[in-house]
Amino acid sequence: MSSTQFDFSAVVDRHGTWCTQWDYVADRFGSADLLPFTISDMDFATAPCILDALQKRLQHGVLGYSRWKHDDFIGAIEHWYQQRFSSQIDREMVVYGPSVIYMVAQLIRQWTQPGEGVLTFTPAYDAFFKVVQGNQREILACPLDKNGNDWTLNVPLLEEQLAQPHCTLLLLCSPHNPTGKVWTRDELMLIAQLCERHQVRVISDEIHMDMVWGDNKHTPWNEVARGEWALLTSGSKSFNIPALTGAYGLISDKTQREAYLHQLKACDGLSSPAVLAVLAHVSAYREGDVWLDALREYLQDNLRYVADQLNAAFPQLNWQPPQSTYLAWIDLRPLGIDDKLLQKELIEHQKVAIMPGYTYGVEGEGFLRLNVGCPRSKVALGVAKLIAGIRALQ
Repeated sequence: MSSTQFDFSAVVDRHGTWCTQWDYVADRFGSADLLPFTISDMDFATAPCILDALQKRLQHGVLGYSRWKHDDFIGAIEHWYQQRFSSQIDREMVVYGPSVIYMVAQLIRQWTQPGEGVLTFTPAYDAFFKVVQGNQREILACPLDKNGNDWTLNVPLLEEQLAQPHCTLLLLCSPHNPTGKVWTRDELMLIAQLCERHQVRVISDEIHMDMVWGDNKHTPWNEVARGEWALLTSGSKSFNIPALTGAYGLISDKTQREAYLHQLKACDGLSSPAVLAVLAHVSAYREGDVWLDALREYLQDNLRYVADQLNAAFPQLNWQPPQSTYLAWIDLRPLGIDDKLLQKELIEHQKVAIMPGYTYGVEGEGFLRLNVGCPRSKVALGVAKLIAGIRALQ
């Protein structure tokens, strides 16, 4: 399907909607009058089939307590995995949660003790650092190696870290945020083997699973898993519905699954899901594929536009779109630009908010993360301001 079936170029004014990216940009960047390319949600209205389903539900008028454990929800997830990934999930493994990061936090508390190490590949999604350290666990960083435009796994370092007695959990981001790396099946199988060998459980955050580009193929963790593990994800990134809350996952071990659900319901009082989130997932996974494919085409064009503009201005960058996600992870190190000075220029003079790479750990220094989940007109303006900001420092 062509992106012309849907008008992703239409600008939707998000100001005044309590929107994190637009209304609260000053929280992180210190100024409210900035054009934001920050938190990874999109400026597009969600799929019409979802909006229609939500409107029909609202017209019903009763918004009482609800459940998620029924065939409409689990069957829709099963259908999506079959259609998009040719993967057969075990329905008995499905669990629900208010967000992927809540579920990560819950399993960190369930599977590790304070002071133990949680291994993750860096640079890493900044919420990973917060949720590990906020639960009094130690982050063990396994830096990915950058070779040209590819990111590769340092296998000897990974095995050395997994072998440490206090390393009890691997927190995997698949596809990887912020680099956009798509793990190959062989890489994932190797990671699974090493984790099993060293008795390290795995949590695989797969929230960007639907945004994989070109010949790259997402392999769900359940396809390669060994030992005890959890796969956690949501339709929130793909269909731009994070404000509804709602996520789901697979937990392999029955006892661990029951312990997670006991904590969710009995300890945290989260027995009733947000009914609109459940409905949105059902609608997305049953009817949203045409819209999503059109969106994917538009996002890939946005990423190619960024590459064309950046490389025309600075040929030495030779920046290429990532293997996945709508987050352009831009390596500016060949230009020798100071990170802090660039942020000061972008904020104070160019009036644009772009996430500095050091947000994602020391391995992100010298990079920027630019969110292109927006109309092309916004992307064009943002890239022009980024180019102007760089040139002002050269």
